[in-house]
Amino acid sequence: MVNPFIPGATAIAITYNDGVVLAADRRASYGTFILSKNAKKVFKITDKVGLASAGMISDAQTIVREAKYGANMFKLQTNREMNARALAKLISNILFANRLAPLLTQLIMGGFDKGERSVIVMDPLGSLVEDKYAAVGSGSELALGILEATYRDDMTYDDAKSQVLKTVGSALQRDSASGNGIDMLFIAEDRTWEEFYPV
Repeated sequence: MVNPFIPGATAIAITYNDGVVLAADRRASYGTFILSKNAKKVFKITDKVGLASAGMISDAQTIVREAKYGANMFKLQTNREMNARALAKLISNILFANRLAPLLTQLIMGGFDKGERSVIVMDPLGSLVEDKYAAVGSGSELALGILEATYRDDMTYDDAKSQVLKTVGSALQRDSASGNGIDMLFIAEDRTWEEFYPV
């Protein structure tokens, strides 16, 4: 059942043999009311790190601004890119600092850390859980069921894209709070790009 006070969404991230893909639907809902059919929930933070979110879009946008600021300041001071684990820790500290008035969002960060592919899940209080794949939002139970059954370590780009479309597409068919297409952010060692698929 859809909680009338918590926005719905389906966001996932998986690693594949060349990188990481993050994906989320475009529907912004508030209970049974659809606020927008074109909400962005996948964000590029640096050339090697991205973020997918579920929950309050304003809270996710606040975190994205803070993360981009932190990454830019780090690059200015050290002349190096901030990696995925360091950015996740920065966001974890921001979330924990706001624990008395939490930012109502679930986040998945994906990217590279010293050449390793990384997927990290964060809850509204800043807990960090690292895995090879993850899902958050109202459609996460459906998405995780498919990922558990079909995920492989040795997936190619085409396999990963097919896996994401199947996983998020299935969640969109059953979760009324998710829908209106799938945004994907691919992060490879040599480039980062976005794709959109209407569903």
